[in-house]
Amino acid sequence: MSAAPVIEARGLGRVLPGPMPVTLVRGIDLAIAPGEFIAITGPSGSGKSSLLYLLGLLDRPSEGSVLLDGRDAAGLPENDRARLRLTRLGFVFQFHFLLPEFTVLGNVLIPMRKLAALSDADMHRRAEELLERLGLGDQARKRPDQLSGGQRQRVAIARALANAPRVILADEPTGNLDTHNARTVFDIFAGLARDTGTAVVTVTHDEHLAAQAGRRIHLVDGRIDREDRA
Repeated sequence: MSAAPVIEARGLGRVLPGPMPVTLVRGIDLAIAPGEFIAITGPSGSGKSSLLYLLGLLDRPSEGSVLLDGRDAAGLPENDRARLRLTRLGFVFQFHFLLPEFTVLGNVLIPMRKLAALSDADMHRRAEELLERLGLGDQARKRPDQLSGGQRQRVAIARALANAPRVILADEPTGNLDTHNARTVFDIFAGLARDTGTAVVTVTHDEHLAAQAGRRIHLVDGRIDREDRA
């Protein structure tokens, strides 16, 4: 029996209102199980990032629903949505958005300090373990500007994992990386999905990288055009 979806879209759509409304996504039905590694592909303007932002509860849909662990979350008050983003979801973007005034370790600690579910010692222990797992154990005391682009993106991944999310959502996470570092990031995502049961959903324009995912969802004009499985 297959696992229940960790996140699910039902009839999901978003339209920007105005004199000439713009449809970003429409009629999206998508169920994502724990441990799945999914790549969302499609031409520019096809709705890839819009779908990711809806799944991540960063935007509200015009129609349909987003279920997180079976609970309709899209229509919740913003405070509740923010809490779900902090506890259940992790985000990685094209730009790492690390805070330059904090060390690498300090950046990874930020989500844990905000959640305040662990003691200070346990937060430090978890942050150090995440950095070690991502090959950055010896970089913990450095500032982001002392790291390479690939290292900074791995710090961003560690930060996204800080509160042990059920789902990682990544928007063009390799867009500013060279080929080697891009492959490393996708290898990390594949390992997370396989080894920890974390679902990973990433938007990418790179079909070669997308081929590493277990499932590929291709969008055209805001709709799912096709799905492929490895």
